[in-house]
Amino acid sequence: MRRGLIHVLAWSLATSAAVTLSWWGVHTVMTGTAYDPPRALPITAAGSTTQGSKPLASSTHGPTPSPTPSAEPTRTPPPSKSPSKTANSPSPSPSPTASGQVKSYDTDGGRAVFDIGKASATLVSATPGSGWAMQVWKTETWIRVEFTSGADRVSVFCTWHDGPPRVEVGTY
Repeated sequence: MRRGLIHVLAWSLATSAAVTLSWWGVHTVMTGTAYDPPRALPITAAGSTTQGSKPLASSTHGPTPSPTPSAEPTRTPPPSKSPSKTANSPSPSPSPTASGQVKSYDTDGGRAVFDIGKASATLVSATPGSGWAMQVWKTETWIRVEFTSGADRVSVFCTWHDGPPRVEVGTY
């Protein structure tokens, strides 16, 4: 009886020490870090952002200096070619930025927003829809955002390796 009690006590002490050491290690590493969930761009009723709109504040990014105030924000003119819309086709929402145009692609799985320049592109945000998961792959010549829900897959693929950036949306 006494031997069993000593074994249980030794096991309890060793387990408590291991849990305490693990918690302390994780706590030490995580102290001072912050996580901000991705935020979507503000969209106006017409589907495009204005030049005067400001990004949302984030604890990981400092405030951006505001430009000189103008009398009234100007709207971006609609694109010269309007793509035909089907159930799964992208719905671009252009807005000028320092490096190119911000275009949003709505799919069944979620929304991917790219800053498309003349020779490259960057991912601004990707937000999965309700019940969908998301995964992102980036290289120097392409970006792929994949939304998954069970066996359903929707991929938004932006490439610029052999010319100006282009975006393809596919359902698998």
